Amino acid sequence: MPSNQRDSAPLIGIIMLDTSFPRIPGDIGNPQTFSFPVRYRTVKGASSKRVVIDGDPLLLQPFIEAARSLESDGVKAITTSCGFLALFQQELADAVAIPVFTSSLLQVHFLRSILKKDQKIGVITALGQSLTDRHLAGVGIQSYPLAIFGMDKAAEFRAVFVEGKKDIDIDKCRQEILAVAQEMALSDPDIGAIILECTNMPPFARAIQERVGLPVFDIVTMTNYVYSAITRQEFKY
Repeated sequence: MPSNQRDSAPLIGIIMLDTSFPRIPGDIGNPQTFSFPVRYRTVKGASSKRVVIDGDPLLLQPFIEAARSLESDGVKAITTSCGFLALFQQELADAVAIPVFTSSLLQVHFLRSILKKDQKIGVITALGQSLTDRHLAGVGIQSYPLAIFGMDKAAEFRAVFVEGKKDIDIDKCRQEILAVAQEMALSDPDIGAIILECTNMPPFARAIQERVGLPVFDIVTMTNYVYSAITRQEFKY
């Protein structure tokens, strides 16, 4: 990263779950994922279980406080480390005066506009059984044609990112997510693009793209997009 970017104040704030699993490059929790500085704020007690499985409404206020704290620090946009926080999208957006994008699932609106009307959007999520209509409604995508596939039966992925295992077999995780992506692509030829709901999946996005030959969107593509809008390039003329 250029020194002038590294030394500048972070403009993207990231609200983190309270987890202890490894954050490898590509994961939203690894600052090396981005070519610009980011500022993190952890919500204590916000475990993967409470957010992903329980959808605990008691976490809303701590997340609002984290968003307001990041805004006070001077960031210009805020995202999160879990796509399941789509559940709180409107409440968090209303709590601050800067853009908030809780979940990569917000990109479904964009993809619906650029794909053929008879194409579907594939969603790979951490736990298919936990991604409910309430989460989809939280970001206004409950009526879109989606093909949702979860990592529910992926032993290593679930052990690390849902149950909190403190080490990761990267190759095993890669093979598990590739298997789900391939199953999705083979299940429906009308799928025109894939969104990775889980913010721990972007390290494997390139491998997914190479395996199934479809565009792959995730929280990193969205964060880069928002960053490009709040730090516009200056053109010389």
